[in-house]
Amino acid sequence: MVLPAEEGRLTTSSVRVLVATAVPVERDAVAEAFPGARAQVTRPGITLHRPPHGPDLLAAGVGPALAAASTAAALTAAALDGAPYALVVSTGIGGGFAPHAPVGSLVVADEITAADLGAETADGFLPVTELGFGTVTHLPPAGLVGAVAAATGARAGTVLTGSTVTGTAERAALLRARHPRALAEGMEGFGVAEAAAAHGVPVLELRAVSNPVGPRDRAAWRVGDALAALTDAFGKLAPVLTSWNPHDD
Repeated sequence: MVLPAEEGRLTTSSVRVLVATAVPVERDAVAEAFPGARAQVTRPGITLHRPPHGPDLLAAGVGPALAAASTAAALTAAALDGAPYALVVSTGIGGGFAPHAPVGSLVVADEITAADLGAETADGFLPVTELGFGTVTHLPPAGLVGAVAAATGARAGTVLTGSTVTGTAERAALLRARHPRALAEGMEGFGVAEAAAAHGVPVLELRAVSNPVGPRDRAAWRVGDALAALTDAFGKLAPVLTSWNPHDD
């Protein structure tokens, strides 16, 4: 990985990495893995944070729609600047499906799936693909997923994206029945992946589990622990991203 001294960007040769979180506290947790003063770069509709020797960081907003719009703005600006990103990482805290993704653990997506994009019918839910258009799943590079799992201890599986956080045991059971490999849920991954796909850029999703998917119990949430796990994970990810070659995956 060659790092242009004047930019301080995480770059593999000509490869640049964009990390998109939902909210600033998640962005700042990632930034803690790259100590030093952060530069701020403003582009239409977005503000990028650039820690020394780290990736570009974007607090893209909550939910798939805003996350997609903000990520697309960052990707477009980079392309127009003549320095396009070669990888987008969607990250942050999220819910984990017990018992496979306990609170404090990490999940890396080998499938990023929209859990509620489709139609309800008398016979049950139909994903948008069964309606004859669109997509509901994006597949991150398999080799990169494996390398991230090995470096961070994250478990690989499906990460679901929804516009509404699960708040009942019934909904959690329904999601697991529809998606048996689901390990975690978040609100941004699919939106980020849609923007990345539109630009032909690979995407990765990494979640630190802050709460179980199921009945909404704020007292059981461990947001601080999950944010600390996120910082630790990105401290271990730098050499993985350094050695990853998108042409080999």
